Amino acid sequence: MTALANSSSSRQPISFAFLAQVILIANSFIMLYPVVVMVLSAFKTTGEIFEHPFALPDFTQVGNFAKVLGETAMPTYFVNSIIVTGISIVLILVLGTMAGYAVARYESRTNTFILLFFLAGLMLPLKLAVIPLFILLRDLNLLDSHWSLIVTYTAIGLPSAVFIMAGFLRSLPAELEDAARIDGASEPRIMWSVMLPLARPPMAIAAIQNAVPIWNDFFFPLVFIQTDAYKTLPQGLTTFMGEYTTDWGMLFAGLTIAAAPITLLYIALSRQFIQGMTAGAVK
Repeated sequence: MTALANSSSSRQPISFAFLAQVILIANSFIMLYPVVVMVLSAFKTTGEIFEHPFALPDFTQVGNFAKVLGETAMPTYFVNSIIVTGISIVLILVLGTMAGYAVARYESRTNTFILLFFLAGLMLPLKLAVIPLFILLRDLNLLDSHWSLIVTYTAIGLPSAVFIMAGFLRSLPAELEDAARIDGASEPRIMWSVMLPLARPPMAIAAIQNAVPIWNDFFFPLVFIQTDAYKTLPQGLTTFMGEYTTDWGMLFAGLTIAAAPITLLYIALSRQFIQGMTAGAVK
């Protein structure tokens, strides 16, 4: 009886692991299928997309990409997205790291209140305040410029960055700071040379978590940007869709170009991202 019980209990984790693998593989297929269709369709004409949607294209036919990059304002939209996303992420990481370090490493009666103040930004979507925000940016002469988006995205991303950085920095031992102070290091030197090298994983999480929605955002550029020279990729891609006809090959080529940078960013930071997700799970 004992042997039967042991054999049945040993088989149960194997079946659960197999089921988990099946679910993960199925989820990966569901997630990757639209991406594969998008990339394959970028090398087809509109007629080929509807006649042979699942057939492999001729990858030497790059006419859609040539049209997108040569006959449209796609390069301008691409550069605008890089400028807005890049500056916003830098500001979010710099300000969020400094605020998170102050909240996590300095003891004060107001630390809890300050952290709750930032966390309130996670519970209040900024889109609800789009009208007063529009008026504020108009009065500051920031409308229809990159800075209208950069300021907005920085304000949206700061709460999550402070929350992530403060949670990680609190887990670091105080002996690191004490040893640096004994050696005569200043407070900025301690943060820059001691704490920040250890905080790369949470910084990668904060960067990816904010870069993806900023890169893909359509709402705020639609509200704040009117000039074609300042439009970002999601807003600019709408020009590829006509009222009566749409060149789907060009549209899929534009979507492929738009998705490539953020995908490469995630691949480049994936190791840091996984380390940040598992930080604190094992002591």
